[in-house]
This record gives sequence, C-alpha cells and structure tokens, in this order.
Amino acid sequence: MRISRTLRRGVAIAVVLAAAACGGGGDDGPAASATCAPYAGYQGHRGTTVSVSSSIRDVEADKLAKAWEAFQACTGISINYTGSANFETALPTRVKAGDAPDLALFPQPGLLTSMVRAGALKPAGGEVVANVDRWFSADWKRYGSVDGVLYGAPVDANVKSFVWYSPKYFAAKGYTVPKTWAEMLTLSDRIAADGVKPWCAGIESGAATGWPVTDWLEDTLLRTAGPDVYDRWVEHRIPFDDPAVVAALDRVGGILRNPAYVNGGYGGVDSVATTAFQEGGLPILQQDCAMHRQASFYSTWWPSTAKITEDGDIFAFYLPPVDPAAGSGAGRPVLGAGVFAGAFTDRPEVQALAAYLATPEFADRRAVSGDIVSANKGLDRSLLTSPVAKLSADLLADPAVTFRFDGSDLMPATVGAGSFWTEMTAWVKGTPTATALHRVDATWPA
Repeated sequence: MRISRTLRRGVAIAVVLAAAACGGGGDDGPAASATCAPYAGYQGHRGTTVSVSSSIRDVEADKLAKAWEAFQACTGISINYTGSANFETALPTRVKAGDAPDLALFPQPGLLTSMVRAGALKPAGGEVVANVDRWFSADWKRYGSVDGVLYGAPVDANVKSFVWYSPKYFAAKGYTVPKTWAEMLTLSDRIAADGVKPWCAGIESGAATGWPVTDWLEDTLLRTAGPDVYDRWVEHRIPFDDPAVVAALDRVGGILRNPAYVNGGYGGVDSVATTAFQEGGLPILQQDCAMHRQASFYSTWWPSTAKITEDGDIFAFYLPPVDPAAGSGAGRPVLGAGVFAGAFTDRPEVQALAAYLATPEFADRRAVSGDIVSANKGLDRSLLTSPVAKLSADLLADPAVTFRFDGSDLMPATVGAGSFWTEMTAWVKGTPTATALHRVDATWPA
C-alpha cells in the first residue's frame, strides 16, 4: 500500500518527537534505527556542537529551535543558537575578531556576499548543493551564490506584499478590500473621514531600524516602474536616486509621511521612527488604525487570542498594483525574502546541519512548529495552518507571479544593511526624498 507523503512525514515527525521526549535517537540502539530513520544520513557526529547565529529571536527563535530539536535528538549534534537584533552589524565584527559562528542564517544575500568577499565563508558542501539543486529553483540558488558558487542554502521564505487588516472591522464599517492603489487611497480617505487613522507603522528594529521603509519602497517601485527597472536599480545599473525611485518613494510618503493617515494608536508621523516594527500593526485590534503593510511573518506578532482568518480579527490582503493595465511586464508583482544558511567552517557536523536545513523534511518541520513558509519545492503545504501562510506558499509557487527578492537584502551590505536603513529613517523624520536617496547612492561601493 502506498502511503501519502503527508502521512509519511507526519508519522516521522510524531515518532521523532516521541524519541526526543524520551531522550532516544542517535548513533546507538535498535530503537534509534527505527525512530530516527529520517536522520540516518546525518549520523556519526554524536557529541559535537554547532554554533548558529542569526537575527531570528524571541518567539521566532523558539519556533526555530523546535524545528530542529528532532535533528539534535537523533544525531547527537547539539545546536548552540544565538539570535541578535544587531546580527547584521555584529557579524562582521565577530568575523574580524575570529569569533565567527559555525553557521549563520543570513537574511541578506548582500551580507552573505560580503562575507564571501572577506574570505570568511566556505563553499557549500556536495550534499548541500545536491539538496539545493533538487529542491529549489535556479533563482533561489542564485540568491545564495557568489560568482556561480553556492555558499548559502535557502531555508525560510516570506512574502512581503501584504497589508494586514481586520475583516470584522471592515465588515462592520462597510469597507471592502481594495484591488488597486487608487482604491486603497480612496479607502484611506474614507477611514480618515470616519475619525480613525487608516494606517499604523513602526520601523524601529535596533541597529536595523528603517528596514520596513525599504520594503515599502521596493514593493512600490516594482509596481510603478516594473521588474526591469527594479533589477537595474538593485544592481546599481541606474543611480539609486533615479527619477523612478524618487517618484516611488514620494508615493510611499503619501502614506507614511501623511499626518492624516498615520500613526494610528501611537501618535503623529514622528512616532513611526520610534515604534518597534513588532508592535507596528497591533493598534488594528483596538481599531486605532485600519491597515498595516508588513510581511507574512508578521503573523507571529499578533496575540494568540486573535483569530487570523478571512472573516476573523486579523487577515491580510495583497498589496494592490498601481495600474493593473499598465503592461509593465510585472504581472502580479510580489516582493519577498528569505533566509540562507552559510557555513564558516567545513567541519562534517556543520555540513550535516547545513544539508538538513535544505531538505523538505526541515521545511515541513518549520511548517509544523511555526507555520513558516519555504520556497522548497518539496514543502507539504497541507501542513501550514495559517490562511496567510497558505496564501504566501501559493504566491511563491504561482507561475503567474512576478517574484522579486527584497532589494536591500541583495545590495552590498554597506548599503542594504547600512545607509539604506539609516537614510530611510531620516526620510521618515523629514529628510527630503531626493536628498535621502542621493545620500544612499553616494555610499555605493566603487
């Protein structure tokens, strides 16, 4: 009898969790050979430790730890994990000091590239490359490669082109989800006229403060100028302050710097820069604001009591196009991002963990433990429970979607994880659009 892949994986996950709970698994004992069969290829490293570092922290770090706990139980490889709000700035310092982690989970391919250029990262091992070739598209492999060599295996993915809202509140007020940018602004005006700030936002994120504005700009540029201009801008084949980019950021300013629109629940426009991104959308639940543009991973930050469904307390709609009939070649533009596992050492236990992170089994574990989406072709989407996670997975797999990776994440780290963030923070505080963008352009490496 053929057992479905969903059932096989579900059984494997349940059995391995039982083994972990009982302290079983690993290299010895007949029980281990039965309960830890999915991890047979990673044996032989019991008693070793792999240090892992990334920007994933708090509740998200707990979900990550749960996703690899069975791997630890069955292989005997201990994972020493550290999550830091200052990961992007702290990692280069650690590397220079000879204190690099064994494995880093990079949210920015640009930072990964800078580590390769510094001679710090090791090329991916053969098993890692084989898994990436089998389970990921050529584009996702390219995002983790430098000069055609794979250094970072794709792990998690997310969709950024979402606007969070309350279906219950919309229904009560007679609001409908907008299908175009113009409809979204008309709705914003109506909500403001009803006495509620239509938008709330927060861009504070430690050393990474400002990154939510970069997402706003990239999503908008993709919709106004199309993917070709977007690609040339990301690669600096056009100036950072190209007129198309200035126009796109001014369009964003029509929302984020509009005192009639923001910042519901927190104060005026100036509060956008000081409100933590994790808290940015929460006033929706108190009806102090109505909309919050943020990625799919923001589902983590809603209270557990909030019902995230199409007719519930919270849901998300696709950030609408500016002109659906423009024919810019964008199709349905979707901005997204992901995490890539890159190794600073080629020790066998490190390569074993890196190979495991690129498998459908780990993607499924992320889905089960945290409703986290992956671009892994083998992801069993039926394991996702959140409607937003399912919608994200569908968009990532939709051939009609024009997907583009987060631009700041692809740029050189000094820009994408540096001046772009700081200048967008200054822009929110009042720096003129052209000035802020020109300052970023001046920092692009020669």
